[in-house]
Amino acid sequence: MQAALPALDDHRSDPMPPDQVRIAIIGLGYVGLPLAASFGKRYRVVGFDIDAQRVDELKRFHDRTLEASEAELRAATGLSFSCDPADLDGCNVFIVTVPTPIDAYKRPDLRPLESASRTVGRAIRKGGVAIYESTVYPGATEEVCVPIVERESGLTFNVDFYAGYSPERINPGDHQHRLETIMKVTSGSTPEVADFVDALYASIITAGTHKTSSIRVAESAKVIENIQRDVNIALINELALIFHRLGIDTHEVLAASGTKWNFLPFKPGLVGGHCIGVDPYYLTHKAQQIGYHPDVILAGRRINDGMGQHVAQCTIKEMTRRGLPTANAKILVLGLAFKENCPDLRNTRVVDILDELRSYHVEVDVHDPWVDAHLAHEEYGLRMTDAPAEGVYDAVILAVAHREFAALGAEGIRRFGKPGAVLFDVKALLPREAVDGRL
Repeated sequence: MQAALPALDDHRSDPMPPDQVRIAIIGLGYVGLPLAASFGKRYRVVGFDIDAQRVDELKRFHDRTLEASEAELRAATGLSFSCDPADLDGCNVFIVTVPTPIDAYKRPDLRPLESASRTVGRAIRKGGVAIYESTVYPGATEEVCVPIVERESGLTFNVDFYAGYSPERINPGDHQHRLETIMKVTSGSTPEVADFVDALYASIITAGTHKTSSIRVAESAKVIENIQRDVNIALINELALIFHRLGIDTHEVLAASGTKWNFLPFKPGLVGGHCIGVDPYYLTHKAQQIGYHPDVILAGRRINDGMGQHVAQCTIKEMTRRGLPTANAKILVLGLAFKENCPDLRNTRVVDILDELRSYHVEVDVHDPWVDAHLAHEEYGLRMTDAPAEGVYDAVILAVAHREFAALGAEGIRRFGKPGAVLFDVKALLPREAVDGRL
């Protein structure tokens, strides 16, 4: 039997039992939808999104992100979907799962979070709890979001309503590490609310929960998870740049070093997506606000942001070395998503390869069987190639290790190129001897 959730404050003698919990999930993307589906198996849940088309698709049990199957959505019998804020009436737990991107100047863009907070503020009632999962810098929940909820609701924080923070740990395209099987960090604005938030998540997370002493600690834990990976990948990317100049294969070096028991298994590559390539800028923004310049974090970001340019330049140099013309050459880029076997285009760094190639006045075609062509055009102004012709390209860049490309193998991929065309393998998906260059 599911345990009752604890009381929210000292003024309530009875806990809020599961049959009184009504949850609103604000934002139904890669994070919000799996959360809504999981909670919807146990509680009454309203999944809310401002995208009416997205809501209509979900009502038909179709998830374009491929994170939730039709069977999983149908199993969430307590879940309903809406784009009408009026349907949030009666909810007493609001979980915000909207994106937290950066702007053109690599500064935190909190507009989606602020908008979601206004939506929560207009719907929350006395005794309600607003829980945030979006990645932010330490202090943002209580300094940015809570004042908006207060202003919109007319309620007083930690008297009339409460807050929690439980950072998302969704890994798009990963069907082994799922929401329920990843330990959840939790926190609350009072000790009682922290207990409530922890128990709420513990009711669906089989891997367990880790309750922190404050919201700021939970915010910090989330942002450094991705910074640690970013900095480590940056180190390997810098080593790849050095070894390239020395004529040494980076992956062979890593294989040798990896024979030591405590060598960390990071590989060179493009660092995109909604987390690793974005989250560091949230902490560096806050650090600079308090007068500290984060040298290591920003240096890692500069290295990782330059890898797409490096890939393009290596390809062009190899073409030149072979006597292939570069002006008006045709190059095929295989893959646009930010990672393999996933349709997610958010902050994909493949676009950096495309931008650099175009500076050499080459014609670039992009093919990705996972990506929605309409979305690619909407987000990046790209017109995808559905079926690349064989024997027409001067170079092929394997940018994303989709299983469809692995199935083609080096021989199948080379068929797209002319005789003597360059094949560059960003992900080291193919054998070393089968390609002309790799990171």
